[in-house]
Amino acid sequence: MKSPEDYIIFPLDVPSHDQAMSCVEALDGHVGLFKVGLELFIAQGPDLLREIRNRTDAGIFLDLKLHDIPATVKRAFLAASMHRPQFVTVHCDEGNGILKDVAEKNPGNTRILGITVLTSLNREKLRESGYARDYAEDVLELVLLRARMAREAGCQGVVCSGLEAARVREEIGPDMVIVTPGIRPAWTVVDQDDQKRIVTPADAVRNGSDYVVIGRPIRDAASPRDAAKRVAEEIASAL
Repeated sequence: MKSPEDYIIFPLDVPSHDQAMSCVEALDGHVGLFKVGLELFIAQGPDLLREIRNRTDAGIFLDLKLHDIPATVKRAFLAASMHRPQFVTVHCDEGNGILKDVAEKNPGNTRILGITVLTSLNREKLRESGYARDYAEDVLELVLLRARMAREAGCQGVVCSGLEAARVREEIGPDMVIVTPGIRPAWTVVDQDDQKRIVTPADAVRNGSDYVVIGRPIRDAASPRDAAKRVAEEIASAL
């Protein structure tokens, strides 16, 4: 049975090996997965993934947000899956053709997550980027469109804001995974934040999220381990 800690994905958004492994040491047993993004993966490479696997039972979320022509994305995903992460992210921008090609060539247990709309985006930024009015004015419609693309392509899950998680769950059904970034515990929410569409861990889980990505509130706390425990308690209240 999944524990409250298992819902937590902690992003290793640090530039060095030592900083990353310090976080892993501090939070081992208190989070479900460690997220390795572009900065750390480019800086440290696959060796770090092996070291994380050897040090903890937590899974690895390889958040590369692959985005290129279909053949390149397919090859990049196959290369990434050789390192046995639990999840790898792929953008949905090119439609379900590229996602389907990747999903059909998936050789192992690594699950493909389709990125819907980045949580740093809002209506104004979507309008500036040239999106059609229907999608720029209603972010949910764009999220649901891309969630359908991911489902039809055979992806195992999607990444979306907790604000859309309930509708996305209705759209994709009970079997696909929903990962929610832009999470801020109730005790840390502030007005000024670079994530435009944030929710609390409890709200995200109530809305159907299977995993919540929580970084700064844990990393910047006086005791990251105690902060992770507080997040787990907040998630437990929603289960």
